[in-house]
Amino acid sequence: MDPTVMLPPRPDRRWTVARQMGITSAVVRFWGEEEWWTYDSLLKTRNRFDDHGFSLDVVEDRPPMQKTVLGEDGRDEEIETVKSLLRNMGRLDIDTYCWVWTENPLGVLRTSDSIPDRGGSRTIGYDHRWMRRAEPHPAADITEAELWENLQYFLDEVVPVAEEAGVNMALHPDDPPHSPIRGVPRIVTSVENYERILDMHESPNHGVTFCQGNFAAMDCDVPETIRRLGDRIHFVHFRDVEGEADSFVETWHDDGPTDMRAAIDAYRDVGFDGPIRPDHVPKMAGEDDREEAMPGYTDMGRLFAVGFIKGLLTE
Repeated sequence: MDPTVMLPPRPDRRWTVARQMGITSAVVRFWGEEEWWTYDSLLKTRNRFDDHGFSLDVVEDRPPMQKTVLGEDGRDEEIETVKSLLRNMGRLDIDTYCWVWTENPLGVLRTSDSIPDRGGSRTIGYDHRWMRRAEPHPAADITEAELWENLQYFLDEVVPVAEEAGVNMALHPDDPPHSPIRGVPRIVTSVENYERILDMHESPNHGVTFCQGNFAAMDCDVPETIRRLGDRIHFVHFRDVEGEADSFVETWHDDGPTDMRAAIDAYRDVGFDGPIRPDHVPKMAGEDDREEAMPGYTDMGRLFAVGFIKGLLTE
């Protein structure tokens, strides 16, 4: 397994801290940059990482897919963009594409970003009571059956391209794994639904981003589920939560309900040897609210989490 962290596409303090931690594998997110999926943009990004001692192994971002998810006119054009991304990643030896199947404004949701934790640290959490009071989303008329049908259409188009390009598609759970939210159903919310999704295409290139926090919120046994999904796991988000899908708090990596040692053992048992990154760390003393200190992705919390992961990997 390769400990890695999520980084922006251009060098900054986070790149320096990552290299000082001994990280050589990178995950990139583009944070709203336009047309980052083109060959020219990915080439420069990949080589930028290489020039600074990183192997760019995961793209954790998504071109616009709202029409695709909702089955609206224009989805074929969006799908062609995803196909182009996969082909470009293959040409540039970027192995894994982490993606989500949800309407964009309803992606990762949190209702609090400053929940007190040990020693005055602050963490993030979700409480569905607040979302029940929110206005219905404009897409609230879509049905769960339509989401399944639209997903099948998408996978039929893109999985063969991923196979040809040699890129692993790693589907991230809905976060939180709760349905519906603001009237919009979500389907990547359980282990059983994951198995149904994987059965849509038996391709080894069609797999899972195993986000431990989300699977823990599904009220499943994390190590057992790792073994259940086995070699379809292509990428790991190593984190934990206290609570369930409708109400949870992110925890320190050494202070949640999941047996993290057992999780590492399970990854080894199924032969997982890919990128594993910490996710959603607490904010510690002295970390302000500048961009690189956004809740869940602060440097000091990631230092702790990477050290924790490395310790488990060397036991």
